[in-house]
Order: sequence, then C-alpha cells, then structure tokens
Amino acid sequence: MKPERTVILSPTEADLDKAAELLRAGQLVAFPTETVYGLGGNACDGSAVAGIYEAKGRPSFNPLIAHVADIKSAQKLVIWSDMAEQLAQAFWPGPLTLVLPLKPDHGVSGLVTAGLETLAVRVPAHPTARALLARVGHPVAAPSANPSGRISPTQASHVLAGLSGRIAAILDDGACGVGLESTILGLSNDIPTLLRPGGLAADEIETALGYPLKNRDTADPLTAPGQLLSHYAPNASVRLNVTTPDAGELYLGFGAREGDLNLSSTGDLAEAAANLFEHLHQLDARALPIAVAPIPYHGLGQAINDRLQRAAAPRS
Repeated sequence: MKPERTVILSPTEADLDKAAELLRAGQLVAFPTETVYGLGGNACDGSAVAGIYEAKGRPSFNPLIAHVADIKSAQKLVIWSDMAEQLAQAFWPGPLTLVLPLKPDHGVSGLVTAGLETLAVRVPAHPTARALLARVGHPVAAPSANPSGRISPTQASHVLAGLSGRIAAILDDGACGVGLESTILGLSNDIPTLLRPGGLAADEIETALGYPLKNRDTADPLTAPGQLLSHYAPNASVRLNVTTPDAGELYLGFGAREGDLNLSSTGDLAEAAANLFEHLHQLDARALPIAVAPIPYHGLGQAINDRLQRAAAPRS
C-alpha cells in the first residue's frame, strides 16, 4: 500500500523509534548513511523489498545491499571468511560493502539478491543509521533513495524531490559526509574483486590486504549494485574531461578550472566526492547541458570518474 504522504522525521529518540516501527511493519523509510541516503525496507519481507523496486522504478535484476548494525549481524546472513574478518575489522563501520556466499538459513528475500547465491552486506558508520538498524533488529535492504538511474541523494530534500508520496518517511539528518556510494568488494572466491569503486579508495583496501585487487570485467553479469552502464544520471546531457566548455553548457569545475560550480577549488578529492551529487542536482535544475572538468583517477578519483562515466553514458 502506497502512503498518502511522506513524513519527515528527525534523529530524535522518538522519531528513530517511529522509523524502526515503520520498517518492521513493511513500510519504506529513507535514512542517511555516511555515503548517500538509502531507501530502507525489511530485507526479510518480500513485499517490502518489492516496494523498494516499485518506488524507485528499479529493475529487479539489480541486487540490493543489506545494511546491518554490526559484524555479528552480518555473520548470521553470509558465510564468513578470514578475509571478510580482516576487512571488517579494518573498515567497518564504514563505506565498504562485502559480497559473500549466503548461509542456508539466511532468511533474506530472494529479491534482495536478485536470485544470486551471494549477498552484499554493509555496516554503515553514520550514527543515525546505526541507531536505526539497532532498533529494527533485522537486515534492512537499502539502495540509494532516488528514482532508478538518476542522481543519488545526499540530502533529505533530494529524496523528497524524487520519492515524495512513494515512501512512508524520510529520516532527515542533514548532508551525507562521504557523498559517494560504498565501495563493493566481491569475496565469493579466493581473489577479492572490486565490483564497484566508491567511498573507500581501492588503494586503502589494497594496503590493508597487502596485494592488489582484481577488477571486474564490464562484460561480466551484474553481481552488485551500481554496475549498470547508465546510472547516477541527471536529466541533462553530461560531457566529461572538458577543459573549455561550449557556449550554452554549464561547467562543473575542479581545482584551478573554475566553473558554474567547483567540486573542490583546492583539488581535494574527498571534498569533490562529497560535493559531486549535490552539485549535479544544482546544475541539473538549470536544464542546460553539463560539462565536467577532468578529475584525476587516483584515490577517490576512481569512484568519482566511475559515477561521472555512468552519468554521461547513453540513456536507454
């Protein structure tokens, strides 16, 4: 059942209790994480998960991430490994999602995994997200809280603009600090594979492991969120690696390349990541083509360029 209106909640004890009650009842609640706002639904309730796909207009072959409160909760869902423990100890809570084989008695709806035998699972670092998950007491499936394929939301106002009337509530706790979705790492075999670059730089993971990650082949089947070729897209067209914008284009600058907006005038990639989606939202509201300055490919630049390339890809 679709809600009559979308309620805005605050991160008070009473509203956290209300948000948890809505999730336990099978309703959809958007909530902040350190990466972007997620659209939460009970991962063990097939009807709730189907509601996520319906609200977003998301294709059902695109799997979701299950968010949990702690490592122990993750271990109830997936077959844990020494490598998973090493990475969880190093980076959880935080912007890292691990894809691991499902346990036989996991209890998660098959819609979350899109029928795969693996599950993407994460412990977010945002205190409001963790407080909510602890109250809910079951895994919460939560893709980004926006219409499928469009710019990801880093503020509650972005969620409301895209999903008002389609979901029960939005838990508003300001802007997201990281601003890019989580890095997704596949651990279903002996070779850790980077399935999606994100808010944790791949070189940090490689330093922790002591060896390089394998990169996903773009021709491989979808095994995790964020792998569609066209994704994170504004309504306007996007042109990348532009040093001089054309007449009539809005320019998203970086470093010394100033424009209508600048991701980071100092060339700070963490600042650029945090600003990326909000700046795209602002430029897209002006209904003109968008040109983007070159962004370095090292560190978080890998994830920024991944999002921009998908935003600029041909639309289906």
